[in-house]
Amino acid sequence: LEQTQWLPADAIAVRQHRQLVETATHAEKYSVYFRSRLQAAGLRPEQLSTLDGLRRLPVMRRRDLQAAGDALFCTQIPRAHAPVAESSTSGSSGEPVIVKRTAISRLLWLAMTLREHLWQRRDFRGKLAVIRDPLHGDQADWPSWGPPASLLFETGSSHALAVRTGVARQFEWLQSVNPDYLLVYPSNLAALLGQFERHGLSLPRLRQIRTINETLAPEVRESARRILGAEIADTYSSAEVGVIAVQCPASGLYHVMAEALIVELLNERDEACMPGEIGRVVVSDLHNLATPLVRYDLGDYAEMADSCPCGRGLPVFKRIAGRRRNMARLPDGRSLWPAIGGLPYSEIAPIRQFQFVQRERDTIEVRLVSAAPLTADQEQRIGDLIREALDFPFKLQFRYFQEEIPHGPGGKFEEFICELAE
Repeated sequence: LEQTQWLPADAIAVRQHRQLVETATHAEKYSVYFRSRLQAAGLRPEQLSTLDGLRRLPVMRRRDLQAAGDALFCTQIPRAHAPVAESSTSGSSGEPVIVKRTAISRLLWLAMTLREHLWQRRDFRGKLAVIRDPLHGDQADWPSWGPPASLLFETGSSHALAVRTGVARQFEWLQSVNPDYLLVYPSNLAALLGQFERHGLSLPRLRQIRTINETLAPEVRESARRILGAEIADTYSSAEVGVIAVQCPASGLYHVMAEALIVELLNERDEACMPGEIGRVVVSDLHNLATPLVRYDLGDYAEMADSCPCGRGLPVFKRIAGRRRNMARLPDGRSLWPAIGGLPYSEIAPIRQFQFVQRERDTIEVRLVSAAPLTADQEQRIGDLIREALDFPFKLQFRYFQEEIPHGPGGKFEEFICELAE
């Protein structure tokens, strides 16, 4: 990986498609569902040797995986790829799926994670704090960081706390651990930053924050820098295919882990996005010989970038925008990105946390945690901000929470959720 990242983009693409043909050849023989997909498209495995050939294969969505059932999985894998383990999504999209992953695909996940550590030049001797789920119990302490770092390096200790623990308890725990590095969900980090700012405290040893599992808002990155004096390194991954993209240490753009995946960004017409366009993330797993995920729509959106000044040939995103269910839908059928997360709510009222839920075409529920009850005038002013940003006169229903807005499955939190049926 240290060598291949510096190959020219076209040389990386040739290697990707060579490996894809190998994977497709195996899957055609042993996966009933994948064989039927190829036949329906009039394709043979060797025709996937170019991007044009790959694009002749229709995109596969989460519901297709669910409908395929066991016919999706390969009935045999090479002995060197065993054992196989199941990986399940948290179901935050409302469409949970199960994927079988080989030892080789799991090894690549570890390799890409280690690559991210090395890109960020982390000191493995430091102390690591982790706030996430799932954990066996609410708290755990280990003598090392665990795989992959501990497999190859002598590391410091790691300390974990379940994300379901209240933010006040997390705040106290972090001060007692006083870590060099913190792994956390972006929404959880935002709540913690509020605690540190209100108490005028910091983490003296903190060198860097790692965020995973959710979309990272620019304002959270800025707040971390201002309040804790720490930069954020973000990672984009999924349970189905592992690490998809990590932030470049030079530019902050997101490099695709191209040695493991072909990633396409497609617009609503299934055409490739141009730089600056936001599109659907469609992945092809190059090494998983147990579950052929080829042109699989993850339900996520990202913004295409042109190139990275670091010189790596790995494809690059500008940002990860969110999931399909994070888009607002208007009564006229249009969809749009709800750019309402970064509005100056705190200038109107002491808002500590917010979330927006769309259950009807013309109505949005505004969920708030506030240090003091809002007046009718404050509600009106916040409502005006939201309607102006969305450019639509939505009806707004305000709902208040005492301490914290509940997180979704797996501890995930999303600022905007559209619950309308597709």
